[in-house]
Amino acid sequence: MSSKTGLTLYTAGTPNGWKASILLEELGIPYHVHAIALAKNEQKEPWFVRINPNGRIPAIVDHDEGDLPVFESGAIMIYLAEKHGKFLPTNTRSKAEVISWLMFQMGGLGPMQGQAAHFVKFAPEQIEYGIKRYTNETKRLYGVIEKALSDGRQWLAAGEYTIADIANFSWLYVHQMAGITLDDLPHVQAWMKRIEERPAVRQGIDVPEPFDKAAMQDPKKVQEAIDMVRKFTGTHKSEL
Repeated sequence: MSSKTGLTLYTAGTPNGWKASILLEELGIPYHVHAIALAKNEQKEPWFVRINPNGRIPAIVDHDEGDLPVFESGAIMIYLAEKHGKFLPTNTRSKAEVISWLMFQMGGLGPMQGQAAHFVKFAPEQIEYGIKRYTNETKRLYGVIEKALSDGRQWLAAGEYTIADIANFSWLYVHQMAGITLDDLPHVQAWMKRIEERPAVRQGIDVPEPFDKAAMQDPKKVQEAIDMVRKFTGTHKSEL
């Protein structure tokens, strides 16, 4: 058992990694950061696979709970929110609403947008079927959020800011990487602005290293990022 206290976050600067770091910043609890070098496939090394058998980021180890490992970003969010009593309601109805929107991101938005980004930006060849299939589905999912927010609500679920907002925001924050704009989604844009203005969100996005959102508008820097991803994935199967 480790002599450390608190918890350690194993992460990288991706939407799934931000889900954990933003929540930790919102909770205001101290934590150690171990930046995982995706370019070196550190997430596949035996020591990390003992923490997360699936070899993906993020993961945490809660040293105050006997070095308890928790993996999968959604599971981490639920664990931390429940343990610290914030950002996840305790009453049955509200909690169900939040978990539903969290699973919407886990099972729909994240996987579909991830595949859209792969076919649009990272695939070694342009495959029209893959591009249309995943960008269209991602746009449809964006539309689901837009419709939900169009009823006047400020947040996705339970009438308050929760882990559901953090999870979905983290992916929409990099919508450009999937070649999708938010121009026709005014309610989504307003919701994202409310979230991005939160100091903890900005701090969480800069874990484990500062993220330059403006660089996403620079074709040269975007291409450099694409080349880096293609280099370390090798088979072009994204590990993000």
